[in-house]
Amino acid sequence: MLRTPAGQGRLDILEWLKDPAAHFPSQRYGHPVRDGVTARAVAVKLGVSRSVAETHLGLLVDIGLVRTRRIRWRTYYRRDEMRIAEVARMFEKGW
Repeated sequence: MLRTPAGQGRLDILEWLKDPAAHFPSQRYGHPVRDGVTARAVAVKLGVSRSVAETHLGLLVDIGLVRTRRIRWRTYYRRDEMRIAEVARMFEKGW
C-alpha cells in the first residue's frame, strides 16, 4: 500500500507532515503544526489535483496514520504520531 508508485506520494506526505511548518506555507485558518494542513496545500506540494491529494490523505486517514480536524468548512490533516509508532513497532517485531 505504501510501496507502490502512488505509495511514494503517501510516504512523501507523511514525511512533510512531520514538520509541516517547514514544508507548507502559512494558512489563513489553523496552525500547520497544531491543526494540520489542507488537501489543497498537499496537492500543490505534490503537484497533483486536490482530488488526488484527498485520495492519498483519505487512505492515510483510513489506516490511522493521519488524523483530521475540521475548521470552518475545511478539513486539516496531521500525523497521528502514536499510531505511527505503534505500526513501526509491529514491523520491528516482524508483524
